[in-house]
Amino acid sequence: MMDSVHLHFALLLAITLCSLTLSAQHRFLSQISAPPSLAPSSPLPVFSVLSYGAVGDGVADDTQSFKMAWDAACQADDPALILIPRHYSFMIQSAIFSGPCRNRLTFQGVNGTTLPGPCDSPVALRLFWSSNLIVKGIKIKNSPQFHFRYSCHHVHIDSLYIKAPSSSPNTDGIHVENTNNVNIYNSVIANGDDCVSIGAGTFNVDIRNITCGPGHGISIGSLGPRNTRACVTNVTVRDSVIKHSDNGVRIKTWQGGYGMVSEVSYSNIVMESVRNPIMIDQYYCSGMSCANKTAGVYISGVSYRGIKGTYDVRSPAMHLACSDLVPCTNLTVMDVELLPAQGQRMLDPYCWNAYGAVADFTIPPLFCLIQGNPLTLPETEVDRC
Repeated sequence: MMDSVHLHFALLLAITLCSLTLSAQHRFLSQISAPPSLAPSSPLPVFSVLSYGAVGDGVADDTQSFKMAWDAACQADDPALILIPRHYSFMIQSAIFSGPCRNRLTFQGVNGTTLPGPCDSPVALRLFWSSNLIVKGIKIKNSPQFHFRYSCHHVHIDSLYIKAPSSSPNTDGIHVENTNNVNIYNSVIANGDDCVSIGAGTFNVDIRNITCGPGHGISIGSLGPRNTRACVTNVTVRDSVIKHSDNGVRIKTWQGGYGMVSEVSYSNIVMESVRNPIMIDQYYCSGMSCANKTAGVYISGVSYRGIKGTYDVRSPAMHLACSDLVPCTNLTVMDVELLPAQGQRMLDPYCWNAYGAVADFTIPPLFCLIQGNPLTLPETEVDRC
């Protein structure tokens, strides 16, 4: 039985593979759950990359063979299977696989590792302008930057294994932007940046059973760079583990941006030695210095429930730093218990212009959250998307 990735297309799929070695081995390293598998004797018409000249020795460039197999399968009248056989290593360069295709396509047997050296595309695998997309059981290591990047509609992501050094910059595991109706389930991600990052124009996201770390946690943002508009709504993160990361669950926005983040729920999340387990940072700045600006993305309706574990005491367990002019509102904190990973020293949480409710006692106590709602909001500065 082989790991499988199902790709259902409506418009265009672009897969950018930068000096990538695909190894069709049956190994799935996640301890969470194994992906569903296709039977070896598939009833679908099979388009093997070997039939289109692929060598599979890890040295020969098999890019054109993959594209030829794709093109043939894409034009098939019936659902088709693109087969990447086991026990081979295929090296392919940056490539775009495009549609529309006549019917459903299935890739079978895919694991990937990017090779060292220069690369003309920093994203290992990018998918855009596609709908009804299912990606399962893929392993990718050491992308130059982002491992997966999506701008699609109706996306189901399941059982991915992503790994990069903890010191590697901008190696986000899964990044979604301008994407809606997204499920991200049962995956293991360790890298040098966000395990999952959610960009502007994204709504209806369900993240469940993720093991994240080391890395920078699960983030919404960064949003609003260069005074831009950003809207993100209806995001759920649940039943996950974040360990040895610089951040846990984070919302990060630039000063000067506008738009809104709303209806966000974090629940049943275990933290293991995480710096900044709970964080809202509306003063995000990736450079040496950023100018102070009064405008900000409006954040409202964020809940934190059942978040427990240990934190790195170099930073507070909870950091809620909201915009000077546009406060965060309707924040809810319940059943949070975060203890120092080492020693007994416990820093007080930090809050700035953050409003909401603490539904029960938290550890550490969250006395700094302003109860209720602000008397007024600067409506000229609030964009509710």
